[in-house]
Amino acid sequence: MWQVTGQDRILSLLDYSLRTNSVAHAYLLVGPRHVGKRTLAINLAQALNCKGSEPPCGQCLSCQRIREGKHADVTSIGLDSRMEISIDDIRALQHLANLAPFEGKYKIFVIEDAEYLSAEAANCLLKILEEPPPNIVWLLLAAEEERLLPTVISRCQRLELKPVPSKLVEEMLIRLHKVETEKAKLLARLCHGCPGWALLALADEGVLEQRSQRIEKLASLLTAGLEERFAYAQEMANLLSQNRRTVAEIVQTWLDWWRDLMLIETGCKEAVVNVDYEAVLEEQAAELDLGEIKAFLANLGLLQEAVSKNVNSRLVWEWLMLHLPRKRGGV
Repeated sequence: MWQVTGQDRILSLLDYSLRTNSVAHAYLLVGPRHVGKRTLAINLAQALNCKGSEPPCGQCLSCQRIREGKHADVTSIGLDSRMEISIDDIRALQHLANLAPFEGKYKIFVIEDAEYLSAEAANCLLKILEEPPPNIVWLLLAAEEERLLPTVISRCQRLELKPVPSKLVEEMLIRLHKVETEKAKLLARLCHGCPGWALLALADEGVLEQRSQRIEKLASLLTAGLEERFAYAQEMANLLSQNRRTVAEIVQTWLDWWRDLMLIETGCKEAVVNVDYEAVLEEQAAELDLGEIKAFLANLGLLQEAVSKNVNSRLVWEWLMLHLPRKRGGV
């Protein structure tokens, strides 16, 4: 059975393709990180090689080997800790694609973080997609579709995974993972419709601990002087050059927090994301005015856009620190 939550339209389409033997040679799975793209890719690989009567059964030897990452005909690559996926990576997949399936009906190639293909790698992949060998299915996963070559996108069947309603995520956590109601509610709100993040936070306590550290830092900067604020700006600039994803997560934490402050100021507490910090949010909201909060939210949006365009990150973060409101009583 499919393990993806909240993507019924896509699952119906894939079920139909499997029944009618009309599976595409390449799919582009787009959507935010942790929304379920990798789970869907693994499920589709299972379905294409499943030996059960209703693929993906999840129980046959083929489905089990694919789930465990041991199937000879399913190969995955991604960024890992690198800055891009190289042409050598794609050439290695090209070599494997010229070989017949070994233990299944289809060879499946999963390219995670496909938007980080180098220009040479993307063009090499394009040539493969233009002349696909039989019994080969390519699965490209991307959170930032706009970074992909339009010609690569046009050679794939596009499947967009939408964020899942928080209530559905909450129900999934309670029903399938036996999570307590309050924790399920918190994780469902924090994950922004991406169940994978909620499951990651459930499996690793460090995820929520790291979030708490970021919130504490955010709060401390409201009363900090320029020296401390600029030191933080330098820290973020350095981090961006090493790990863009971590910086994106930090910016999202800031956006959530300042959006929550705005909701509390306007009397919409029921929509707050950081429900476990409601008392702190109320205290901060009392020391800021709505105009300041709205203006800083707009500035965070500008920061997000600037970072995505590779603008000088240190200057952008310093600009943000200069525009960060100061709590009354701050130095």
